Amino acid sequence: MPVKMMFKNALIALAIATVFACDKDETLRNYGASDKTWQLIELNEKPFAQPATLTLSQNDRILGQGPCNGFSANMIVPYPWFKAEALISTKMVCPALAEETRYFNALGQATISEVLGDTMILSNTEGLKMVFKASD
Repeated sequence: MPVKMMFKNALIALAIATVFACDKDETLRNYGASDKTWQLIELNEKPFAQPATLTLSQNDRILGQGPCNGFSANMIVPYPWFKAEALISTKMVCPALAEETRYFNALGQATISEVLGDTMILSNTEGLKMVFKASD
């Protein structure tokens, strides 16, 4: 087989491999966080007493509930990175609104994720640490 033909075949094979590699789910969802509701139990080494959850949907969305409002955000970075992009929420007021603001701000600052069984940790290099437990 001529070198030119081998080179052409190699390029075609590389293109096909790239397409199939792009189809693989490399998000946090595929690394142990799917099909679970995650309850925030600790924020920056202190217990988080208000109800706050998140789930990872199949369409690259983060869905959840803060102490007052439901929210959603985009999640498209590969594991172990984390980015809650374009977070939107309902606008109800409740006595725990300050805690909800802390939760939403922390989600917006988190850049690293780790899943260890029923524990998920979201953090960043500036010292943020959010500890979640999977709830049944």
